[in-house]
Amino acid sequence: MDFIDEPRSFLRKSRKGSRVGEKVERKSGVNIKIAPSILSANFGCLDREIRKIELAGADMVHIDVMDGHFVPNITVGPVVVKYISYLTELPLDVHLMIEKPEKFIDEFVKAGSDMITVHIETISSSKLKAQSSKLRKKGIKFGVSLNPNTPLARIQGILKYVDLVLIMSVFPGFSGQKFIPSVLPKIKKLRSIFSGDIAVDGGVSDEVAAKLIQAGANILAAGLYVFGAKDTKLAIERLRNAR
Repeated sequence: MDFIDEPRSFLRKSRKGSRVGEKVERKSGVNIKIAPSILSANFGCLDREIRKIELAGADMVHIDVMDGHFVPNITVGPVVVKYISYLTELPLDVHLMIEKPEKFIDEFVKAGSDMITVHIETISSSKLKAQSSKLRKKGIKFGVSLNPNTPLARIQGILKYVDLVLIMSVFPGFSGQKFIPSVLPKIKKLRSIFSGDIAVDGGVSDEVAAKLIQAGANILAAGLYVFGAKDTKLAIERLRNAR
C-alpha cells in the first residue's frame, strides 16, 4: 500500500489511543501549551526537526502559511501540511496569513489540519461565521488572528464563533522579529471577555513568556527561540513554566 495514501486517522493514531488534539490538563495551574513554529525550522531535515520538538514536549506544531500578498513572504501550502501530518501525532495548528482564506480552508482540512486560524483583516464577519459552522461540524478548531495594529474591537462581535484568538506580537511575514510589548494590554483585555484559547505569535522567548501568561495567554507560538536552542527540551520547559 502506498504510504502517502494511507488514511490520516491510521497514520496519526495516538500511541495511547487518545484522540489527536485532545486536551491534556496539567496537574497544577493553567494549561500552558507550546506551539513551535516551523517557520524557523531547517526544512532540509524537517522530519528530524519535527521529531525533535515532539520528543522535547511540544504540544502542537504551528505552521505559518503565507501567500506573498497579505504578508511579504511565501512559505508552504497544503502539500507540505499533508506530509507533516504523516510525520507526527502532534496537532497541526495552521495559521493562514493569506488573502481570501475561505477559498483554501477545505484543502488545508483535507491535508490534515487540526486547527485553522484566519486573519480578521482578510475575511468578512459573514464568511468567518460560515467557516466556523463548517469546521466545528468536522471537529476542527477554528481561530481568528489580528495584527498588532488591529484593534480588539474588530473581533469582539465574532468571539462566540471561534475557539481561539491568535494575537500577533510582531507584524507577520518573517521569523526572528522583536516582540512588540504594546500587545500585552490587548491580551489582558481579551482575556476579560473571552474564555477560549489565547495564543501569541511573534518574538516569543523566555524573556516575555511570563508577561504573556500573566496577561492571559495560554498558547505560546515560538519559532527561533525553540528551533535555535541548543537544548530544545529546556527551551520548551522554560516557556511553559514561566510565571
